[in-house]
Amino acid sequence: MNRNLIALACIATLALAACTPQPAAPSTAADVGETPVEASQPAAVDVVPTGEGEAATFDQRDFAGSFTGTLPCADCPGIDVTLVLEPDGTYRTTHVYQERPDGAWTIDGHWSVESDDGVIRLDPNSKTDEDQLYGIESRERIVMLDADGNKADSGMDYGLTRQGAQ
Repeated sequence: MNRNLIALACIATLALAACTPQPAAPSTAADVGETPVEASQPAAVDVVPTGEGEAATFDQRDFAGSFTGTLPCADCPGIDVTLVLEPDGTYRTTHVYQERPDGAWTIDGHWSVESDDGVIRLDPNSKTDEDQLYGIESRERIVMLDADGNKADSGMDYGLTRQGAQ
């Protein structure tokens, strides 16, 4: 039954993500007949700088911690999620379906940060479970993403908040 619930949650997430409109391709100067202008480069922002210097890098050990929140559920009041990111690169996530006697399961594995786009990738030890992505909004908040790395466009809160003092 838990596998069915996991599959249902994944399908619901993907369905919500599929409803997201794709952004229009930006027009270029050649498209509109204007004089070409050198495009400015977007500013690179490190999510968690580790110190002063020219090129601060993401410090996975420093970012590790416990995040909790309640995610939306199609057929229950919500899914209580606790995600513990360990400094050694391992993780454990616990999902508890509210108002269900047997609605809890735990997944563990390894986590990494794709620092070029501020995304946490959870790689479960069980290969029957799919990788899960979380976007880093701040040091205190991460948000569940779909398989393509996009936020849900449903208006519902898929965020987890850091717990405890860091």
